[in-house]
Amino acid sequence: MFILESYTVAVLFCFITMLCWGSWANTQKLAEKSWRFELFYWDYVLGIFLLSLLFALTLGSMGEHGRSFRADFAQSDVASLRSAFLGGVIFNLANILLIAAISIAGMSVAFPVGIGIALIWGVLDNYLKVPAGNPAVIFTGVALIAIGIVVNAVAYKKSSGSAQKVSSKGLIISVVAGVLMAQFYGFVVSGMAHDFVNPEAGKLTPYTAIVVFAAGIFVSNILFNTVLMRMPVEGAPVSYDDYFKGNFKSHITGILGGVIWCIGMSFSILASDKAGPAISYGLGQGAVLVAAVWGVFIWKEFKTAPKGVNTLLLVMFVCFFFGLGLLVYSKTA
Repeated sequence: MFILESYTVAVLFCFITMLCWGSWANTQKLAEKSWRFELFYWDYVLGIFLLSLLFALTLGSMGEHGRSFRADFAQSDVASLRSAFLGGVIFNLANILLIAAISIAGMSVAFPVGIGIALIWGVLDNYLKVPAGNPAVIFTGVALIAIGIVVNAVAYKKSSGSAQKVSSKGLIISVVAGVLMAQFYGFVVSGMAHDFVNPEAGKLTPYTAIVVFAAGIFVSNILFNTVLMRMPVEGAPVSYDDYFKGNFKSHITGILGGVIWCIGMSFSILASDKAGPAISYGLGQGAVLVAAVWGVFIWKEFKTAPKGVNTLLLVMFVCFFFGLGLLVYSKTA
Protein backbone atom coordinates (compact mmCIF):
# COMPACT_ATOMS: atom_id res chain seq x y z
CA MET A 1 0.00 0.00 0.00
CA PHE A 2 1.04 3.59 -0.49
CA ILE A 3 2.40 5.25 2.68
CA LEU A 4 4.35 8.42 3.42
CA GLU A 5 8.11 8.27 3.85
CA SER A 6 8.95 11.59 5.54
CA TYR A 7 7.69 14.20 7.99
CA THR A 8 7.92 16.92 5.32
CA VAL A 9 5.51 15.05 3.04
CA ALA A 10 3.26 14.36 6.05
CA VAL A 11 3.05 18.10 6.77
CA LEU A 12 2.16 18.71 3.11
CA PHE A 13 -0.61 16.13 3.39
CA CYS A 14 -1.88 17.85 6.56
CA PHE A 15 -2.13 21.15 4.70
CA ILE A 16 -4.05 19.42 1.91
CA THR A 17 -6.38 18.08 4.62
CA MET A 18 -6.81 21.64 5.87
CA LEU A 19 -7.68 22.82 2.37
CA CYS A 20 -10.18 19.98 1.84
CA TRP A 21 -11.89 20.29 5.22
CA GLY A 22 -12.13 24.04 4.80
CA SER A 23 -13.48 23.86 1.24
CA TRP A 24 -15.99 21.01 1.01
CA ALA A 25 -18.90 23.13 2.28
CA ASN A 26 -18.58 25.35 -0.80
CA THR A 27 -20.16 22.54 -2.81
CA GLN A 28 -23.46 23.15 -1.04
CA LYS A 29 -23.35 26.76 -2.25
CA LEU A 30 -23.01 25.41 -5.79
CA ALA A 31 -26.14 23.26 -5.50
CA GLU A 32 -29.58 24.58 -6.34
CA LYS A 33 -30.85 27.25 -3.95
CA SER A 34 -33.90 25.12 -3.13
CA TRP A 35 -31.81 22.02 -2.36
CA ARG A 36 -32.07 21.53 1.41
CA PHE A 37 -29.05 20.55 3.47
CA GLU A 38 -30.74 17.35 4.65
CA LEU A 39 -31.00 16.21 1.01
CA PHE A 40 -27.50 17.41 0.16
CA TYR A 41 -26.15 15.41 3.11
CA TRP A 42 -27.19 12.03 1.63
CA ASP A 43 -24.95 12.60 -1.39
CA TYR A 44 -22.19 14.04 0.79
CA VAL A 45 -22.07 10.82 2.84
CA LEU A 46 -22.23 8.71 -0.33
CA GLY A 47 -19.22 10.62 -1.70
CA ILE A 48 -17.22 9.88 1.46
CA PHE A 49 -17.97 6.16 1.28
CA LEU A 50 -17.30 5.79 -2.45
CA LEU A 51 -13.93 7.55 -2.31
CA SER A 52 -12.84 5.53 0.73
CA LEU A 53 -13.46 2.36 -1.29
CA LEU A 54 -11.66 3.76 -4.33
CA PHE A 55 -8.57 4.63 -2.29
CA ALA A 56 -8.62 1.21 -0.56
CA LEU A 57 -8.84 -0.71 -3.85
CA THR A 58 -6.09 1.37 -5.49
CA LEU A 59 -3.58 3.07 -3.17
CA GLY A 60 -4.39 0.62 -0.38
CA SER A 61 -3.75 -2.43 -2.56
CA MET A 62 -0.55 -1.47 -4.37
CA GLY A 63 3.14 -1.54 -3.43
CA GLU A 64 5.12 -3.74 -1.08
CA HIS A 65 4.58 -1.96 2.25
CA GLY A 66 2.03 -3.22 4.76
CA ARG A 67 -0.99 -5.36 3.91
CA SER A 68 -3.30 -4.92 0.94
CA PHE A 69 -6.85 -3.80 1.69
CA ARG A 70 -8.53 -7.19 1.17
CA ALA A 71 -5.92 -9.09 3.19
CA ASP A 72 -6.02 -6.50 5.94
CA PHE A 73 -9.80 -6.51 6.21
CA ALA A 74 -9.82 -10.33 6.38
CA GLN A 75 -7.39 -10.43 9.33
CA SER A 76 -8.87 -7.48 11.28
CA ASP A 77 -10.14 -8.22 14.77
CA VAL A 78 -13.58 -7.19 15.99
CA ALA A 79 -12.26 -4.58 18.44
CA SER A 80 -10.36 -2.69 15.72
CA LEU A 81 -13.30 -2.78 13.30
CA ARG A 82 -15.68 -1.65 16.03
CA SER A 83 -13.41 1.25 17.00
CA ALA A 84 -13.12 2.64 13.45
CA PHE A 85 -16.85 2.10 12.77
CA LEU A 86 -17.80 3.87 16.00
CA GLY A 87 -15.53 6.74 14.99
CA GLY A 88 -17.68 7.18 11.88
CA VAL A 89 -20.92 7.10 13.88
CA ILE A 90 -19.58 9.67 16.36
CA PHE A 91 -18.33 11.97 13.60
CA ASN A 92 -21.68 11.86 11.81
CA LEU A 93 -23.66 12.65 14.95
CA ALA A 94 -21.26 15.48 15.85
CA ASN A 95 -21.44 16.95 12.35
CA ILE A 96 -25.25 16.95 12.30
CA LEU A 97 -25.45 18.42 15.82
CA LEU A 98 -23.01 21.20 14.89
CA ILE A 99 -25.13 22.08 11.87
CA ALA A 100 -28.21 22.17 14.10
CA ALA A 101 -26.39 24.35 16.64
CA ILE A 102 -25.39 26.84 13.93
CA SER A 103 -29.04 27.06 12.85
CA ILE A 104 -30.24 27.65 16.43
CA ALA A 105 -27.48 29.78 17.98
CA GLY A 106 -25.76 31.23 14.94
CA MET A 107 -22.24 30.88 13.55
CA SER A 108 -20.76 33.27 16.14
CA VAL A 109 -21.75 30.99 19.04
CA ALA A 110 -21.86 27.46 17.67
CA PHE A 111 -18.63 27.55 15.67
CA PRO A 112 -16.15 28.75 18.32
CA VAL A 113 -17.75 26.58 21.01
CA GLY A 114 -18.07 23.43 18.90
CA ILE A 115 -14.87 23.60 16.86
CA GLY A 116 -12.91 25.16 19.75
CA ILE A 117 -13.74 22.24 22.05
CA ALA A 118 -13.08 19.76 19.24
CA LEU A 119 -9.68 21.30 18.54
CA ILE A 120 -8.37 21.55 22.10
CA TRP A 121 -9.84 18.30 23.44
CA GLY A 122 -9.10 16.41 20.23
CA VAL A 123 -5.41 17.39 20.15
CA LEU A 124 -5.02 16.60 23.87
CA ASP A 125 -6.76 13.24 23.51
CA ASN A 126 -4.72 12.23 20.47
CA TYR A 127 -1.46 13.38 22.06
CA LEU A 128 -2.10 11.33 25.21
CA LYS A 129 -2.82 8.25 23.09
CA VAL A 130 0.19 8.68 20.78
CA PRO A 131 2.69 11.28 22.13
CA ALA A 132 4.58 12.88 19.25
CA GLY A 133 6.14 16.34 19.16
CA ASN A 134 6.92 18.93 21.85
CA PRO A 135 3.77 19.29 23.98
CA ALA A 136 4.50 22.90 25.02
CA VAL A 137 4.89 23.97 21.39
CA ILE A 138 1.86 21.93 20.28
CA PHE A 139 -0.50 23.43 22.84
CA THR A 140 0.80 26.97 22.34
CA GLY A 141 -0.04 26.52 18.66
CA VAL A 142 -3.46 25.09 19.53
CA ALA A 143 -4.13 28.06 21.84
CA LEU A 144 -3.35 30.52 19.03
CA ILE A 145 -5.64 28.64 16.63
CA ALA A 146 -8.39 28.62 19.27
CA ILE A 147 -8.01 32.39 19.69
CA GLY A 148 -8.25 32.72 15.91
CA ILE A 149 -11.50 30.74 15.90
CA VAL A 150 -13.00 32.99 18.59
CA VAL A 151 -11.90 36.16 16.77
CA ASN A 152 -13.41 34.79 13.56
CA ALA A 153 -16.71 34.24 15.38
CA VAL A 154 -16.64 37.79 16.79
CA ALA A 155 -16.10 39.12 13.26
CA TYR A 156 -19.13 37.15 12.03
CA LYS A 157 -21.23 38.50 14.89
CA LYS A 158 -20.22 42.12 14.25
CA SER A 159 -20.77 41.69 10.53
CA SER A 160 -24.28 40.32 11.00
CA GLY A 161 -25.12 43.03 13.51
CA SER A 162 -26.89 40.43 15.64
CA ALA A 163 -27.68 41.41 19.21
CA GLN A 164 -30.06 38.57 19.96
CA LYS A 165 -29.84 36.65 23.22
CA VAL A 166 -27.78 33.47 23.00
CA SER A 167 -29.96 30.36 22.92
CA SER A 168 -29.14 28.04 25.82
CA LYS A 169 -30.38 25.13 23.71
CA GLY A 170 -28.03 26.07 20.90
CA LEU A 171 -25.13 26.49 23.32
CA ILE A 172 -25.70 23.05 24.88
CA ILE A 173 -25.90 21.40 21.45
CA SER A 174 -22.66 23.19 20.47
CA VAL A 175 -20.87 21.81 23.51
CA VAL A 176 -22.12 18.26 22.86
CA ALA A 177 -21.14 18.53 19.19
CA GLY A 178 -17.65 19.74 20.13
CA VAL A 179 -17.09 16.95 22.66
CA LEU A 180 -18.20 14.32 20.14
CA MET A 181 -16.17 15.87 17.32
CA ALA A 182 -13.08 15.67 19.53
CA GLN A 183 -13.51 11.92 19.98
CA PHE A 184 -14.00 10.52 16.47
CA TYR A 185 -10.39 10.78 15.28
CA GLY A 186 -9.08 8.99 18.36
CA PHE A 187 -11.45 6.07 17.80
CA VAL A 188 -10.19 5.65 14.25
CA VAL A 189 -6.54 5.86 15.35
CA SER A 190 -7.16 3.36 18.18
CA GLY A 191 -8.24 0.74 15.66
CA MET A 192 -5.18 1.31 13.46
CA ALA A 193 -1.74 -0.25 13.49
CA HIS A 194 1.01 1.95 14.93
CA ASP A 195 3.48 0.79 12.28
CA PHE A 196 2.12 1.16 8.74
CA VAL A 197 5.07 -0.72 7.18
CA ASN A 198 4.80 -3.76 9.47
CA PRO A 199 1.26 -3.51 10.90
CA GLU A 200 0.37 -5.50 14.01
CA ALA A 201 -1.90 -8.51 13.63
CA GLY A 202 -5.58 -7.70 14.08
CA LYS A 203 -5.11 -3.94 13.67
CA LEU A 204 -6.20 -1.96 10.62
CA THR A 205 -4.03 -0.32 8.00
CA PRO A 206 -5.06 3.30 7.25
CA TYR A 207 -7.05 2.46 4.13
CA THR A 208 -9.11 -0.23 5.86
CA ALA A 209 -9.68 2.08 8.81
CA ILE A 210 -11.01 4.83 6.53
CA VAL A 211 -13.40 2.41 4.75
CA VAL A 212 -14.79 1.12 8.06
CA PHE A 213 -15.00 4.71 9.37
CA ALA A 214 -16.91 5.74 6.22
CA ALA A 215 -19.20 2.72 6.64
CA GLY A 216 -20.00 3.98 10.15
CA ILE A 217 -21.00 7.35 8.71
CA PHE A 218 -23.04 5.73 5.93
CA VAL A 219 -24.99 3.32 8.14
CA SER A 220 -25.62 5.80 10.96
CA ASN A 221 -26.83 8.39 8.47
CA ILE A 222 -29.88 6.24 7.72
CA LEU A 223 -31.04 6.96 11.27
CA PHE A 224 -29.59 10.42 11.94
CA ASN A 225 -30.52 12.10 8.68
CA THR A 226 -33.96 10.48 8.54
CA VAL A 227 -34.71 12.01 11.95
CA LEU A 228 -33.33 15.35 10.76
CA MET A 229 -35.53 15.23 7.64
CA ARG A 230 -38.66 14.59 9.68
CA MET A 231 -37.79 17.04 12.46
CA PRO A 232 -35.64 19.71 10.75
CA VAL A 233 -34.05 22.51 12.72
CA GLU A 234 -35.25 24.99 10.09
CA GLY A 235 -38.05 24.82 7.54
CA ALA A 236 -40.68 22.21 6.79
CA PRO A 237 -39.98 18.45 6.90
CA VAL A 238 -38.65 16.87 3.71
CA SER A 239 -39.19 13.37 2.35
CA TYR A 240 -37.25 10.72 0.44
CA ASP A 241 -39.38 11.65 -2.58
CA ASP A 242 -37.87 15.14 -2.43
CA TYR A 243 -34.38 13.59 -2.63
CA PHE A 244 -35.19 11.63 -5.80
CA LYS A 245 -36.66 14.74 -7.38
CA GLY A 246 -33.24 16.40 -7.27
CA ASN A 247 -31.46 17.12 -10.54
CA PHE A 248 -28.00 15.91 -11.60
CA LYS A 249 -26.25 19.11 -10.48
CA SER A 250 -27.68 18.89 -6.97
CA HIS A 251 -26.67 15.26 -6.52
CA ILE A 252 -23.20 15.55 -8.06
CA THR A 253 -22.27 18.59 -5.97
CA GLY A 254 -23.18 16.67 -2.81
CA ILE A 255 -21.05 13.69 -3.87
CA LEU A 256 -18.22 16.08 -4.75
CA GLY A 257 -18.44 17.60 -1.26
CA GLY A 258 -18.06 14.15 0.30
CA VAL A 259 -15.16 13.28 -2.00
CA ILE A 260 -13.32 16.48 -1.03
CA TRP A 261 -13.86 15.85 2.70
CA CYS A 262 -12.74 12.21 2.38
CA ILE A 263 -9.54 13.21 0.59
CA GLY A 264 -8.79 15.38 3.61
CA MET A 265 -9.56 12.60 6.08
CA SER A 266 -7.51 10.04 4.16
CA PHE A 267 -4.51 12.34 3.89
CA SER A 268 -4.75 13.18 7.61
CA ILE A 269 -4.75 9.51 8.59
CA LEU A 270 -1.81 8.76 6.27
CA ALA A 271 0.09 11.74 7.71
CA SER A 272 -0.50 10.61 11.31
CA ASP A 273 2.16 7.91 10.89
CA LYS A 274 4.99 10.45 10.49
CA ALA A 275 3.50 13.56 12.09
CA GLY A 276 1.62 11.93 14.98
CA PRO A 277 -2.17 12.01 15.41
CA ALA A 278 -2.19 15.17 17.56
CA ILE A 279 -0.29 17.27 15.00
CA SER A 280 -2.15 15.73 12.06
CA TYR A 281 -5.57 16.40 13.64
CA GLY A 282 -4.60 19.88 14.85
CA LEU A 283 -3.34 21.00 11.45
CA GLY A 284 -6.49 19.64 9.86
CA GLN A 285 -8.61 21.84 12.11
CA GLY A 286 -6.87 24.82 10.56
CA ALA A 287 -9.65 24.31 8.03
CA VAL A 288 -11.42 27.16 9.80
CA LEU A 289 -8.79 29.48 8.30
CA VAL A 290 -9.41 28.12 4.80
CA ALA A 291 -13.17 28.51 5.25
CA ALA A 292 -12.60 32.10 6.35
CA VAL A 293 -10.48 32.78 3.24
CA TRP A 294 -13.32 31.48 1.06
CA GLY A 295 -15.78 33.66 2.95
CA VAL A 296 -13.66 36.83 2.80
CA PHE A 297 -12.17 36.70 -0.69
CA ILE A 298 -14.50 34.51 -2.76
CA TRP A 299 -18.00 34.80 -1.33
CA LYS A 300 -17.44 38.39 -0.07
CA GLU A 301 -19.27 37.66 3.18
CA PHE A 302 -17.65 40.70 4.87
CA LYS A 303 -17.96 43.12 1.95
CA THR A 304 -20.39 45.40 3.80
CA ALA A 305 -19.06 44.69 7.28
CA PRO A 306 -18.89 47.57 9.79
CA LYS A 307 -15.71 49.29 10.91
CA GLY A 308 -13.38 47.09 12.98
CA VAL A 309 -14.23 43.78 11.30
CA ASN A 310 -11.25 43.95 8.94
CA THR A 311 -8.94 44.37 11.94
CA LEU A 312 -10.48 41.30 13.58
CA LEU A 313 -9.96 39.31 10.39
CA LEU A 314 -6.32 40.37 10.29
CA VAL A 315 -5.86 39.25 13.91
CA MET A 316 -7.50 35.93 13.05
CA PHE A 317 -5.17 35.33 10.09
CA VAL A 318 -2.10 36.16 12.23
CA CYS A 319 -3.21 33.78 15.01
CA PHE A 320 -3.76 30.98 12.53
CA PHE A 321 -0.46 31.61 10.72
CA PHE A 322 1.64 31.40 13.88
CA GLY A 323 -0.50 28.66 15.45
CA LEU A 324 -0.18 26.38 12.43
CA GLY A 325 3.52 27.22 12.18
CA LEU A 326 4.07 26.09 15.77
CA LEU A 327 2.28 22.79 15.12
CA VAL A 328 4.59 22.13 12.17
CA TYR A 329 7.64 23.11 14.23
CA SER A 330 6.63 21.03 17.29
CA LYS A 331 7.85 17.77 15.74
CA THR A 332 11.42 19.09 15.46
CA ALA A 333 11.48 21.21 18.63
